[in-house]
Amino acid sequence: MRSMWKGSVSFGLVSIPIQLYAATENKNVSLRQVHEADGGRIQYKRFCTIDGEEVPYAEIAKGYELPDGEMVVLTDEDMSELPLASSRAIDVLEFVPLESIDPIQFDKTYYLEPQKNAVKPYVVLRDALQKASHVAVAKVAIRQRETLAILRVHSDVLTMTTMLWPDEVRVPDFGFLHEDPPQVRPQELTMAGSLIDSLSEPVFEQEKYSDSYREALEAMIEAKAAGNQTTKPKVVGAKADVVDLMEALQASVSEAKKSRKPAAAKKATAAKKATAAKKPASGKRTPKSA
Repeated sequence: MRSMWKGSVSFGLVSIPIQLYAATENKNVSLRQVHEADGGRIQYKRFCTIDGEEVPYAEIAKGYELPDGEMVVLTDEDMSELPLASSRAIDVLEFVPLESIDPIQFDKTYYLEPQKNAVKPYVVLRDALQKASHVAVAKVAIRQRETLAILRVHSDVLTMTTMLWPDEVRVPDFGFLHEDPPQVRPQELTMAGSLIDSLSEPVFEQEKYSDSYREALEAMIEAKAAGNQTTKPKVVGAKADVVDLMEALQASVSEAKKSRKPAAAKKATAAKKATAAKKPASGKRTPKSA
């Protein structure tokens, strides 16, 4: 695993330098969009919808669209002026029981590794959390976004799970919730309870479940590759408007020669005139010097 962030866990007067790692990874099979006829990859370009020109990344800013369609453009300078907590600190705010937090608020989970000089305070916090059966509620800023998070222990490692803000969890508003509930007979409730009992296990064993779709997709890809049912996309040649270097040099030399010919001709003509002017007129002799 690669460290994606360095900072410190801060609670009270204690600061624990840590490194952050993604605790999960996406195992989905990565498929590309290609041209079915030849297997060429499909590419997308960033272009402006107004002038139709492709826009380099350096000229792309953030924008917020107003209800009337007007756009508020926010530059990097504008974003730098916003108040944001330190992006290098995980500030512990309080400690609460894990059961008091609804899992719907959980977002992403990360592992926290102590730096070499911070193993002891790291272990103290880890063991204290385990003994108290509590989790730490913290605030942290990652990738220019401030978020709540909880610190808890998993496999003897401190983990940080980012959380959604309260207004980011939608309130369910469905029609049946505003209607009179249907009458449920005791026998139906008992039967549902019996079904739950028949499928109940003392603990959740995640290892006995697998992604059957992914396994079937991987098997299909392997079978096609083994049967040589593959397409090797052709090497994309240079664009028509890109001139070969040697051709460009030869063209430059030719142009230089052409531009020099008139000048050389003018110089030759001028030289001939000067020579003719120096020659004596026909039939006359130049007097000898005394």
